[in-house]
Amino acid sequence: MHTETELKLRASRETLAALREHPLLKKRNKSGWQTRELLNQYFDTPERDLSAARVALRLRRDGEVIIQTLKCRGQSVAGLSERNEFEWHLDKVKLDLKKLDGTCWPEQLAGLDKKAIKPLFTTDFTREYAEIAWGRGKAKVVIEAAIDQGFVIAGKRKEEICELELELREGAPEALLELAAELSASLALMPCDISKAERGYRLLDPDSYELGLPVTELHAEMPMDDAYAALAWQLLGSSQRLAEQYRHNGHWRLLQDWVRCLAELRAITASLGQAAPRPTTRALRASLDALLEDWRPLVLAGNDDEDIRRAAPEQFAEELEDPRWGQFSLETARWLTARAWTAERKGRGERQGKAQLASWLQHLLGEEARALKLPLYVQRPEDLAEQLPRIETVQTWLHHARQVLDLPQQDRLYGELNKLHELAELPLLEEDKGELLEARIEQARAIEQNRAWKHLLKA
Repeated sequence: MHTETELKLRASRETLAALREHPLLKKRNKSGWQTRELLNQYFDTPERDLSAARVALRLRRDGEVIIQTLKCRGQSVAGLSERNEFEWHLDKVKLDLKKLDGTCWPEQLAGLDKKAIKPLFTTDFTREYAEIAWGRGKAKVVIEAAIDQGFVIAGKRKEEICELELELREGAPEALLELAAELSASLALMPCDISKAERGYRLLDPDSYELGLPVTELHAEMPMDDAYAALAWQLLGSSQRLAEQYRHNGHWRLLQDWVRCLAELRAITASLGQAAPRPTTRALRASLDALLEDWRPLVLAGNDDEDIRRAAPEQFAEELEDPRWGQFSLETARWLTARAWTAERKGRGERQGKAQLASWLQHLLGEEARALKLPLYVQRPEDLAEQLPRIETVQTWLHHARQVLDLPQQDRLYGELNKLHELAELPLLEEDKGELLEARIEQARAIEQNRAWKHLLKA
């Protein structure tokens, strides 16, 4: 068994062609580009038991070499994945079920009849690969860069494979992100943690693709720094999976959720106060603002306009053909890996960053609730939109950290804040202005009467 650490980047054929001649890769290429054909058959039971156990079983033919591989899914965020992999060289193109013993076989599949395992789909592609090496400080980094082009085929359905894989051979995992970020400055490289196996299963069953990552487990005593990092990683990874699936099927709800992930990442980052001095978050906030400035108005307009919804997939494809999205994702992953928000803070910021989440969050939400000044917007509902960032801060933390707060009726408060947010986003058109303003007033009053809100005002 060995642990595979790699970064997968989706790209167009034109981008892949440009990669071969990229000055950075040419300078560090120690082997020259080599080519081989990889023919792969994936296996599972008719009930998809292996997929449910988060493992992939594959036979690969690489020239005259035949390899049986069992991959166990590990951690994967922003295209960077770590997973355990077992390999066996075989004499013929036939599964050796005896190799799948207790040393590698998942415990949850112990009772499975392995004879039920059958071929499901293939991933056949050409791989151009090279050894990329350089010095990183006093350490050496060796990465295999692989350009894969071909198809995933499941029955009569198929999907193109067109991607760059960077696999770490020697050095720190951060080097993968650094190299990819440098390449993404001029090339459209989309971090993508959907494996070739996942694509095959998605062709067989469109609902098999998981849109979200496991829910972040926050607890009251954890340091605020750890809570922010965990939640930011989840939002970044979820935004990637939503982008991948919207690119694949164009379902409107996925674009709505993608924008929501970006807005929530913006809200929690802006809420850190002195724990994250503004210069340390400036680049991240600017990137998020640029994306939200383009996509949030489109989503708001598209909610009531079918023509906008129909045109959005093509616009999103254009977004992915631009380096902006990939560069944002990779630079944010680097920023989170380095915990860069802690770099320049002083004593009070250090204390806030290390404070227990429950006490820090109670204080933050109390400050935000008082600063929102709902009674003022009962009198001036036409100005409520100016408080959208503050509403989003409270919304986001209630959404993701409600389990660490001791508040009565907090689920109800979250729902009422969602309604207020929707009303604040609606434009004040002359034909329905009066009705909308009255709805804002009534909703603000409903929140004022909520027990959790009253509790926060006293925090």
